[in-house]
Amino acid sequence: MATYLTYSQVGLKEDVSDIISNISPTDTPFLSTIGKESVHNTLFQWQEDSLASAAENAKVEGADAVDETLTPTVMRGNYTQIQSHTIKISATNDAVDAYGRAKETAYQMSKKAAEFKRDIEFNLVASRTNIDNHASAGTSSAARITANIHGYDSNGNNAANYLINAAVRTDVGTSSSAAALSEAKILDAGSTLYTTGGSASILMIKPTDSTVIAGFTRSAVGGGNARQEHFTNGGKTLVNVVDVYISPYGEQKVVMNRHLLTSTALLYDPSNWKIMELRPMTRELLAKTGDADKHMLITEYGLKHTNYKASALLRYIS
Repeated sequence: MATYLTYSQVGLKEDVSDIISNISPTDTPFLSTIGKESVHNTLFQWQEDSLASAAENAKVEGADAVDETLTPTVMRGNYTQIQSHTIKISATNDAVDAYGRAKETAYQMSKKAAEFKRDIEFNLVASRTNIDNHASAGTSSAARITANIHGYDSNGNNAANYLINAAVRTDVGTSSSAAALSEAKILDAGSTLYTTGGSASILMIKPTDSTVIAGFTRSAVGGGNARQEHFTNGGKTLVNVVDVYISPYGEQKVVMNRHLLTSTALLYDPSNWKIMELRPMTRELLAKTGDADKHMLITEYGLKHTNYKASALLRYIS
């Protein structure tokens, strides 16, 4: 008699895991470090000021007071940007049983919420291709755009109006020939930032530059290799990472950002950057037009750099 195999059997139960695997990254390193403020207009503005350069100041005895030229503050500004995600789920979809989630609407909304936050991070630190990096008031047919860390503000395109001023940009290579990030260039950026009065607590880099910075530990110390080996309970661990970089210009936490424009690195103090919220992220149930529910996540926000010389941007990194 032939053996009856499962290949011929009818009615076998499915074996589907109740766990849905999703390893897509959701971290938002820049957004997570900066604060928030509320605004009440699509164009939000703030003022920036600075002291005159230090100079010799000696007067003769009995000298008359001399009128001095006073400088006004500088008005800065940026626009808010609208961002949204929408899902439309049939009533049947929420009624049937599915593996890995109780309700399809809840599952899809949780995915969109994670994507939503990640999109904000991308808009703030990446180089956007479909829209400009610079501030734009928008029109009835073109979206309003908030300038990101690479763009210029609502006052127009010139060196003084970039959210990170030209005075605190350090070129690692050139626009036509990028170069590898080096410790010397990080020190140059730190020196420039210190001279202008800024102070950075974070060095934000693309992931591959983390290995470059880790390589700083391999400089010769007493003719040997500076990498550290840790011995614990008979085991051995080779450490090849730099979490904190300390230089004459301060101490910075080294943070990787997978969304950062790959040709740049950023030295910054989070207190100098703010997300300006005109409308915080809200979930709205849209009008029902049939046998489905339509939900929208929406927010309106902009980016503020309190002083354009408070952060240093390293550019043209290979």
